[in-house]
Amino acid sequence: MSEQSPLGVFGRYLSLWVGLSILTGIGLGNAFPSLFQVVADLEYANVNFIVAMLIWVMIYPMMTQVDFSSLKDLGSRPRGLCITLVVNWLIKPFSMAALGILFFKHVFAGVIEPHSAKEYIAGMILLGVAPCTAMVFVWCQLTRGDAGYTLVQVSINDLIMVFAFAPIAGFLLGITNIVVPWETLLLSVVLYVVLPLVAGFFTRSLLLKKKGNRDTLQHFVSHLEPYSVIGLLATVVLLFGFQAQTILEQPLVIGLIAVPLLIQSYGIFFFAYGWSYLWKVPHNIAAPVALIGTSNFFELAVAVAISLFGLHSGAALATVVGVLVEVPVMLSLVAFANRTKGHFMPTALPVNQRLTGLM
Repeated sequence: MSEQSPLGVFGRYLSLWVGLSILTGIGLGNAFPSLFQVVADLEYANVNFIVAMLIWVMIYPMMTQVDFSSLKDLGSRPRGLCITLVVNWLIKPFSMAALGILFFKHVFAGVIEPHSAKEYIAGMILLGVAPCTAMVFVWCQLTRGDAGYTLVQVSINDLIMVFAFAPIAGFLLGITNIVVPWETLLLSVVLYVVLPLVAGFFTRSLLLKKKGNRDTLQHFVSHLEPYSVIGLLATVVLLFGFQAQTILEQPLVIGLIAVPLLIQSYGIFFFAYGWSYLWKVPHNIAAPVALIGTSNFFELAVAVAISLFGLHSGAALATVVGVLVEVPVMLSLVAFANRTKGHFMPTALPVNQRLTGLM
């Protein structure tokens, strides 16, 4: 960990920047509420133009990194992939919903107003149904993971997300007695998953076809990454600006939302990491497998929460708290994974060497 972090200055201290953006948003929202209301009114069909633009700035760079040609390695070492898919699509969304219901309908029932509680649960559900896409490459690098295998996992998760995000989110929101505006939910999936994924695919194809090497693509993506961080922080400022009065009146809300998110994050990691250990998955696959299940595609969750429930909603607030919680949690889990590396099977060969054993 003494080497320069692949997170870079902005990414490495992302939780700090998010925290400062939260304070900035609260301060500006309290000082200039009418200005934030003007921004909130710039919408059509529940999609705010300013926020949609910022979300695209965040999502597009990561979508150019998705390589569907890596799916040819689908059968290589299937155990790690099996754990990833089970955790991300059969466990994580439902455990997140269960924790949201437990804490906001029961444990915190005496301090959270029922309508707000439902929106916080909705935000948690949207986080749980959105597995990580971009930041998982960073966690993979920090644990010296197999980048090729991680790329296979991300590509498959993104394909599944196109078809599974709306049905699972709709189902879980429905069982928590939250009215699901299906048209808005499907529109959000098209706007924030399908279209960026298609745009990223064509950008990647054009760059590789024109230049013929991956260095050009990486150079292109590296130039976009700072804008992705800026888009995230600007979105956080807006969200907390819209929520400023609520937060100032109820400062403990942020901490209450963080509690089930922390339990979910650590619980999912140790489940996936322990399963990988028992199944004798090599560490350079096991660590990214556990981390991809723990991390969230918070950009998508934020965008959908805004579209479904509005910029001022508790659901939007819950997804942004997820951003604040995620980075320090993930860095602590990266440190744990690196310390326990010696307890796992010897490092496997990279997936691009076509090792086709059962590991």
